[in-house]
Amino acid sequence: MWADPPQGQSLPVFGLAALMGFDLLPRIRNWHDLIFYRPTPGTRYQHIDSLFGDEVIDWTLIETHWTDLLRTAISIRENRLSSVTLLRRLGNHSRKNRLYRAFRELGRAVRTITLLRYLSDPDLREQITQVTNRNESFHNFADWLMFGGKLIGHNDPDYQEKIIKFNELLANCVIYSTAQDITDAANAIAADGHPVDLDDLATISPYITHVIRRFGNWILNLTPPAANPTTRLDLESQVLFAP
Repeated sequence: MWADPPQGQSLPVFGLAALMGFDLLPRIRNWHDLIFYRPTPGTRYQHIDSLFGDEVIDWTLIETHWTDLLRTAISIRENRLSSVTLLRRLGNHSRKNRLYRAFRELGRAVRTITLLRYLSDPDLREQITQVTNRNESFHNFADWLMFGGKLIGHNDPDYQEKIIKFNELLANCVIYSTAQDITDAANAIAADGHPVDLDDLATISPYITHVIRRFGNWILNLTPPAANPTTRLDLESQVLFAP
């Protein structure tokens, strides 16, 4: 999983992500503000010791509350506890909360490992950047489609979640329609005998806005189309590429 907003880099979120069984791989910013935690007070490294401060992970705290940590992760997986509710409880105002401190301590260990992976693996850095840029492009497109601007005028979490989901559903529908139009155009060019380069197609984004009537007439038609829409390119070599 990739995440880029500030909450995606908080220590408790790193701990929760690890317990949920996936990697939280945000784009790393402000390295001078991040701390590499030592596993023990006496641990020293030959080449990278200068990255680490004097802070040490409290493994006893993690072990003491390990059952609570697992119970919380299972509750979220079984939809008995909302992750939004939990993250709100694990905010900065909860520093005296024992569950917060346990998640934070686990997050220190997980984030330190993630930072070391990020430093040592150029391919991982490139992959994170590509995926994060793609996510940002989608969110920017969804924000552009949001009627009335980004501000949600209600404090009800259920209402806010509904607005966000509907907005993302609309964005996905528009992206699908645009991608279908691009596919039709590329197939038409190829059918006329003109070569179509896949590298050129890769530069075409589905987040096109100038052809969308954002505030036009929206007609909901639930009748299935008479024919299946074209969703694939004709990849026959003699059609797409000149011999």
